[in-house]
Amino acid sequence: MILELPWRDPQDCFAALAPEPYLAFLDSAAPRDARSRFSYICLDPFKILRDAPLEALARELASHAPLPGPLPFMGGAVGFFSYDLGLALAPVPSRHANPSNLPDMVIGFYDTLIGFDHAARRCWLIMRQRPGQDGAQRAEALRLRLERKPAPAALPKLHWRADMSRGEYIALVERVLRYIRAGDIYQANFTLRHTAARPAGLEPAALYLALRAASPAPFAAYLDCGENLTLLSASPERFISLGADGGIETRPIKGTRARHADAAQDAALAAELGQSPKDRAENLMIVDLLRHDIGRVAQIGSVRVPELFQVESFASVHHLVSAVTGRLRAGLGPADLLRAALPGGSITGAPKIRAMQIIDELEPCRRGPYCGAIAWIGFDGAMDSSIIIRTLIVTSSHVLMQAGGGIVADSQPDAEYAEMRLKASPMLGLCGG
Repeated sequence: MILELPWRDPQDCFAALAPEPYLAFLDSAAPRDARSRFSYICLDPFKILRDAPLEALARELASHAPLPGPLPFMGGAVGFFSYDLGLALAPVPSRHANPSNLPDMVIGFYDTLIGFDHAARRCWLIMRQRPGQDGAQRAEALRLRLERKPAPAALPKLHWRADMSRGEYIALVERVLRYIRAGDIYQANFTLRHTAARPAGLEPAALYLALRAASPAPFAAYLDCGENLTLLSASPERFISLGADGGIETRPIKGTRARHADAAQDAALAAELGQSPKDRAENLMIVDLLRHDIGRVAQIGSVRVPELFQVESFASVHHLVSAVTGRLRAGLGPADLLRAALPGGSITGAPKIRAMQIIDELEPCRRGPYCGAIAWIGFDGAMDSSIIIRTLIVTSSHVLMQAGGGIVADSQPDAEYAEMRLKASPMLGLCGG
């Protein structure tokens, strides 16, 4: 069943449906970004994979026929792959325990969703017939749920605690620089975690809406992963997209400047970023790494770099972004592409394996979902995904947030600490933190 609905703001629909278990909101929340055309609210999954092999994901996707329709995603898999899953795929042994017992993968399979085309201001209910269920009754029940108008939930204060002091962070950046000078690596992405005890009465959906307002992003997402885990993401970064025709694109971010309230100074900061030798070198290293990752599964000769060192502007920062494209080899699918590319090169470093080893040595805890990927994968084999950055991880007892940056030979430790704080500031400022 494909039923066009009267246009509704996706945010309002999300607020009405947020209590639904395993709800996934893939939210194109940056209104002036060309990639912010489509949003999806997926609910009532018919199957959940938790910490399953990628082969199980591929088998389940292959067992369902695609549904043609007006949107790029018409049903399929939605969920996340953790950074630590990428370590295991590499494989890179980790010294870190998992005290919160967070899963490395949670994927729901959805045949019920509401899709939004922001450009056309049209939306549709997509619902496949399930054996023994009345499709019309299911659609009417969903329509009634959409009529909910919940009162805005209060946001209790979050009290953040960093896992290390400014001095400890700077000292570890110096250790990364020593590895670079010794020739171990060219670059490593080093990060710091902040933790807040989850206050009584905190509603993840209300916290997500506050994050969305503070930091609208083209790859924003809300994932209820069950078992007291919810991801609230304001990611600006595409990880990998895959067309049903096999076309691949990844858009790594490396290079950051703060936005400025004065338009002339803001433009000057953007221009300075675009010409910065340090940031361009950092970006180029990751472009080369991703060319290699994609090349492992792409048709020979198909890998290209159509965009290099483009400045893109977001709510609080400018970023330096490039694009790498290719075409997937015949006989391979989304799971093969994920296996080749996880975790994303922009949040590891180069060379990738050695950078991940050094990150595991120096960072004091596992990353978990942070720096992994959120993805939708259609039954037709198409996929889009984001890097899990600018993200709050809500568990039964805590709210976790992590930020960092790429360290290269000419990095200045004080400046790297300031960049980390800049990226973290929209999240640290939520709920009076």
